Amino acid sequence: PPHRGPAPRSWPRPQHPPSLPAGQPLALPPTTPSSPDHAPNAPGPASLATPPDDPLPGRAVPLAHVEVGGRGDRSPLVLLHGLFGSHGNFQTVAKALVRRGSGKVLTLDARNHGGSPHSPLMTYEAMSLDVQHLLTRLGITKCILLGHSMGGKTAMTLALQRPDLVERLISVDISPVSTAPVSEFSAYISAMKSVKIPDGLPRSAARQLADDQLRPVVQLPQLRQFLLTNLVEVEGRYVWRVNLEAISHHLADIFNFPVFHKPYPGPALFLGGSNSPYISSKDYPEIQRLFPKADVQYIEGAGHIVHQDKFEEFITAVLNFLPPL
Repeated sequence: PPHRGPAPRSWPRPQHPPSLPAGQPLALPPTTPSSPDHAPNAPGPASLATPPDDPLPGRAVPLAHVEVGGRGDRSPLVLLHGLFGSHGNFQTVAKALVRRGSGKVLTLDARNHGGSPHSPLMTYEAMSLDVQHLLTRLGITKCILLGHSMGGKTAMTLALQRPDLVERLISVDISPVSTAPVSEFSAYISAMKSVKIPDGLPRSAARQLADDQLRPVVQLPQLRQFLLTNLVEVEGRYVWRVNLEAISHHLADIFNFPVFHKPYPGPALFLGGSNSPYISSKDYPEIQRLFPKADVQYIEGAGHIVHQDKFEEFITAVLNFLPPL
């Protein structure tokens, strides 16, 4: 099992990035379904399923987002979800943080996810640029950035590219290292692409039929239920709102991490689950190289989806890391 405790400061950097244990999928996202109905600026179901394609792949796309109000005397907290997720995965977290004094919280849909536009490009540099453009559009000159899994890598990329925009960084159960892609994810995407649902079927029947079709490949019921949060109905037809083509083409990019030489100088928290392999002692040298002010903490009994497995402990850890008012 990964070594726990404070990150050592003097370890030599490993020769090769660590690989995941066999069969361990990356970034299983939360099972909390997205609930855009409470969001003032969340798109409706039709736009969730058929967002406009990005005609210029090198350009930032306008991200769908939800603001949860709070006091304005602290930099806003921006939450980034994991692969196959959406802003809804963090809505309960956002409300709890605001209720307990975090200040304003924003939850975003990454490109090719939720209500954000589709684009053929799906790199961390592109996803970082999307967040930078949203911050500019909202007039936010500095934020506290929290990302889970794929969102954590996006957050780290943004902090390393534009440290002036990021007051503090929280990476939830992911390290700035490359992890070997596993065949399971290609298989999940293929299974989702092959789902066939007759037009006009009631939603409950459609979900059950899709669940039955996914079961031979996606054996974990929790993961199937999560993937099915991306099945939406548009004009009587059921479609996936995530851009399976772009994700499939960029799986290697999603499992890797960009190369950076200049470290992020601000405070950083790497918050892992004690039962998850995604932040291990093998990663500490690279964490320390890129984030010299990093603290590594583990929440006992949590797996990869820390904020779902140990909600109260997660909220407490985040609030304790925020700067004093």
